[in-house]
Amino acid sequence: MIRRAFVMRCSPPLRFKKLPAKAQFVVFPLILTLLMSGVVSTIATLKVAGFEPGILLKILQAWGISYAIAFPTALVVMPLVRRIVAALVELPAKGR
Repeated sequence: MIRRAFVMRCSPPLRFKKLPAKAQFVVFPLILTLLMSGVVSTIATLKVAGFEPGILLKILQAWGISYAIAFPTALVVMPLVRRIVAALVELPAKGR
């Protein structure tokens, strides 16, 4: 009973209009490179500098530089990667 009362008081989740399917060409590499460059920059920065005062700023600076390189690179390389994957992986038959 308590749980139901809590759920009723919570605000509804935010709803937004989805982007069209053709936006996947940009949105997929945008999110992928954002996450990957963040992880790699964090690990590399911590390895070099360790946990020290101001480390968060150093990580964010490294992340910004790596993302500025990673995103355009992903846009250029993604078609090549798709062709390589298509050559290596059998696609499922239509209707499945």
